[in-house]
Amino acid sequence: MKTPASLATAPTKTARPKSVKVSQARKLLEADILAAAKRLFAQRGFGGVSLDHIAREVGASKQNLLYYFPSKEELYRRVLHGVLDVWLSYMDALGQHPDDPEQALREYIAGKLRFSREHPDDSRVYANEVVSGAPIFSAEIAARVIPAVQADVAILNRWAERGLCRPVDGRHLMVLLWASTQVYADWASQIRLVLGKPALEEADFAAAQALIVDMVLRTVLLEGVPPAARPTCGLPPPQSNTN
Repeated sequence: MKTPASLATAPTKTARPKSVKVSQARKLLEADILAAAKRLFAQRGFGGVSLDHIAREVGASKQNLLYYFPSKEELYRRVLHGVLDVWLSYMDALGQHPDDPEQALREYIAGKLRFSREHPDDSRVYANEVVSGAPIFSAEIAARVIPAVQADVAILNRWAERGLCRPVDGRHLMVLLWASTQVYADWASQIRLVLGKPALEEADFAAAQALIVDMVLRTVLLEGVPPAARPTCGLPPPQSNTN
């Protein structure tokens, strides 16, 4: 005797736990809040943005926003921590090529310009905080950025000691590299006016990269200098003994 189709046991579907769906929705809303806050902080700075502004941008209530972030300062800190995560990830080129200063510097400059092109709001949020004297995030900058800079300076010093590059003040070199690359995000509106363009294009970043790389390599590398005449770590070149 066959079992009627209507009475056959249907395959059961495993229902997703409601808690999983709620958790995913919360993560999505939190990400939307952080993205909206970053856009607004980049445009107006910390003082020019309120939680009401951010809530309207997200399309949520202020109370809902406060559930995720109890204060504007805590939200601002979360945004800046995310900015530093991205920014520092683009600053790892020097250590990747310990024996090749030219390749390391090329990749460092390319990475910093790529950061400006791909993450302009990140750069502007950080710039706004620093320009205002880092009143909220100075401790985090000291804890995360300064060690990264010191590590890069140590690499530059080792290159100079090995005769791979000129002895330069690595701190000022880092500042110059930041200034010449991040300006394409922080002051993009001025650069657009200078170039006579409504928006910066990939070709503009490529042209900037070529020029910055050429200037830095001419300054830092030792092309055309005989090995015996290469200065080491700020000391004068070795004197030949002709007596």
